[in-house]
Amino acid sequence: MTTEYQTMYDEVLALLSRHAADSHARSKIAPLVAEKSLEMNHLYQDLGLQNRIEMGKFMKQHFPTLAAMKPKEKLWKKYLYDSIGKIAPACATCDDQLNCFACLVKEMSA
Repeated sequence: MTTEYQTMYDEVLALLSRHAADSHARSKIAPLVAEKSLEMNHLYQDLGLQNRIEMGKFMKQHFPTLAAMKPKEKLWKKYLYDSIGKIAPACATCDDQLNCFACLVKEMSA
């Protein structure tokens, strides 16, 4: 893992850990989500979930306070990376930006 990716992983992990519902979410689920957030698909896909509805339920179960703060129209990966002030690795080349409302990548390239 590159230093840049390690930093993003660490920051996403810290964010998730602060909002974990319990020790299982903090020690097992948060590292998994942080790792998968670095991958190139939608986060729900890389976590093996069927759709964004399942993703929302999953995050609400494991990170309820974070889920409560997430804007309804924002995708989870986008929200996590906006929260740490970074752009997710997959976002720069994503072909689904139209579904990523007010995407920072588009804002920066406009």
